[in-house]
Amino acid sequence: MVTTVPPALTAPAGWRVSHGWGFRVIAFAFAACLAFSTVPTPLYALYQQRDGFPTFLVTVVFAAYAVGVMASLYLAGHVSDWLGRRRVILASVLAEALSAVLFLLWPEVPGLLIARFVCGVGIGALTATATAHLSELRAVTRPDQDLGRSGLIATVVNMGGLGLGPVVGGVFAQYIDAPLTSTFVVFLIVLLVAAFAVCLVPETVERREERPAYRPQRVSLPAGARPAFVGAAIGVFAAFAITGLFMSLAPTLLAEGLHQHSRMLAGVAASSMLAAAAVSQVVFASMASRAQLRLGFVLMPVGLAVLSAAALLPSLALFFVGSVIAGSGMGLGFRASVGTVAALADPMSRGEVLAGIFLAAYAGLVVPVLLVGMALLWMPSPLALVGFSAAELVLLGFSAWRVLRTA
Repeated sequence: MVTTVPPALTAPAGWRVSHGWGFRVIAFAFAACLAFSTVPTPLYALYQQRDGFPTFLVTVVFAAYAVGVMASLYLAGHVSDWLGRRRVILASVLAEALSAVLFLLWPEVPGLLIARFVCGVGIGALTATATAHLSELRAVTRPDQDLGRSGLIATVVNMGGLGLGPVVGGVFAQYIDAPLTSTFVVFLIVLLVAAFAVCLVPETVERREERPAYRPQRVSLPAGARPAFVGAAIGVFAAFAITGLFMSLAPTLLAEGLHQHSRMLAGVAASSMLAAAAVSQVVFASMASRAQLRLGFVLMPVGLAVLSAAALLPSLALFFVGSVIAGSGMGLGFRASVGTVAALADPMSRGEVLAGIFLAAYAGLVVPVLLVGMALLWMPSPLALVGFSAAELVLLGFSAWRVLRTA
């Protein structure tokens, strides 16, 4: 059980910033790390062009990141409850800095795989910890504010950081000399500054004198609501598959299917989907969870259908329209699915149930993207996108049937 430290016990002392500034620092560090995690999206094509490896290998490099996130979520996603928020966030930011160093010193495929895995490990430990720390810091500075407000801010920081990365990567790839070096030098500096700033943030968890015996994060299913849980898990799997497709293969889809080779455009395409996910969660925040689910389950298939039409025509305008629609549905569907499952779970096992949902989500970043990468070895990208969309429609239809019937 987490014990929030009373304000008197964590009052700023000498070198430490206030809780209000601590909130800003953690938000900045969180966004910087997430932006770094997606900045390679427009750069993959440059590595591919330089070394001549197939597109399938791009999906393998991307999958290494998702595997790192899943491993970290399972092994370290919960340790801040007894080790402290600040320590875990600091370690996570330094893991991202190490990943940047690996990109700089070992830019060949084995180094890319390790760098992306390390990046995923840092993000997996950071996501839940930073979200909790933001909520606790906000509770100290604004105790009368609805906790949902802090959750919404964390969501916007999360999606905003993820969406910023591809744009920054696109700018470097299109306009800056030596983008495979300069991009990671800049991010290394930003991450080291963020790590130093995190050291100054107040702790919000009272560390126990005797640490509990370590165990991996438990994963459980709500016994009385397994149909809804399975449906939600499949839904978030499908939603994150859309994210994975854009984060790894947006440049390939644009270049091969739509004959658009601009690196900046590739970054904007990936960012548009993530930005739409963030904006939709803000715009529809007041909507009931069930209504959000319904809207998400409508928007994702519509977006995928538009994307398939864009690839077959081809049409760049339709491609961006489809990415925005699918991203909006992904954001709504994911948030509402997590909220639905959390409400169904017993309070004593809610963390374990949510761990299962997040593992299903990040599995969606691995399996479908690898299958699409394999398909690209023997079929053109428009057909691969149509096949991906068809499989997604089946998964989303099944998920909607299970979740909406029981939610």
